[in-house]
Amino acid sequence: MKHLARIDKAIARFEGWLLILFLSLMVSLTFVQVLLRSLFIYAHVGWANDLMGGIDWAEPFVRLLVLWVTFLGASLVTGENKHIKIDLFTQIIPATWLPLLNVLLSLAGALVTALMLKASVFYVSTEVSFGGELFLGIPTWIGQLILPLGFLLICFRFLVRGLSSALGILRRTAS
Repeated sequence: MKHLARIDKAIARFEGWLLILFLSLMVSLTFVQVLLRSLFIYAHVGWANDLMGGIDWAEPFVRLLVLWVTFLGASLVTGENKHIKIDLFTQIIPATWLPLLNVLLSLAGALVTALMLKASVFYVSTEVSFGGELFLGIPTWIGQLILPLGFLLICFRFLVRGLSSALGILRRTAS
């Protein structure tokens, strides 16, 4: 379990750095676009329009980064157990059953994300066969790789949490 926890922490650290990078890129590219558009429209600076034509790839890139930030963030909050939850069961069942409920809910989350992983792999393979382009000659499927990767990371996090909870139950019953 220690090895899984170490791997999980390393992945979380890498995700955090990617999120910082991607959010910085999103803000910077959007700022530059707004600045150039404002210079062209309000100050009638002709070269601003020329520059905007040179970075016409920025808008679809920012949209793609939104997708990546969403999935990386979802994986990160799942690992920290801060994702959206329905706490109905915690109010109904006895407190002694809560660890077992955590195991079951983690396994259910892993199952759902595993199904989504399978569907997203099919989706990306379909994108590969169609061969479309995003921008700058980059194939569409490259941008969509976050779908299976994101679901894989979330599934891994649910499995780690479920396994950790199950081992905690076993330790308590053994002592």
